[in-house]
Amino acid sequence: MNIAVYAGSFDPITKGHQDVIKRAAKICDKLIVAVLNNNNKKYWFSLEERKELTREVLKDIPNIEVKDFSGLLVNFMEKEGANLVIRGLRAVSDYEYELALAYGNREIADIDIETIFLPASKEFLYLSSSVVREVAMYDGKLEKFVDERIIDKVKERAFSLKK
Repeated sequence: MNIAVYAGSFDPITKGHQDVIKRAAKICDKLIVAVLNNNNKKYWFSLEERKELTREVLKDIPNIEVKDFSGLLVNFMEKEGANLVIRGLRAVSDYEYELALAYGNREIADIDIETIFLPASKEFLYLSSSVVREVAMYDGKLEKFVDERIIDKVKERAFSLKK
C-alpha cells in the first residue's frame, strides 16, 4: 500500500493546494494531508481551524485523511507508515528549495522515502496562502483563490484582524 503525505501550513488551504491534492490522491492508495504546527510561526487560523477548513474542502475525496504534525516530516511519515512525499511546484525557485528538502529527508529518514513533485496547474502558478490573506485583508474577491465552502470564514478572519 502506497501511503503518501502532502504537508503544509494551509493557512488557509487554497485552490492550488486542492488541485495538487486531488491529483496526488489518484496516484496513491492513501493520502495524508498533514497540517503543520510550527510554534515559531504566526498563523491566521489555529491548528484546529486549519484542519477543519482543510477537511471541509477535501471531504469529497475518499482516500484522504487530514492530520496534524509538528517536528520532522520524516518522523511523522514513519509513524504513519508513509513512504511518499508529495510536493507541489509553482516555479523554478520552488524546485530548488524542494529538491534540497527531498535530499535532506532521504538523508535523515530511517525509512525509504521518495518525493514526487507535481507541477501546479497553470491557473494556480501564482497562488499561495499569502496571496489569499492579502486579497482578503483588502476585501478582494476570493472565489478564484479558495473553495466557496470556506470563503466566508476567510473573510471573517480578515475582518476580525483589521479591527
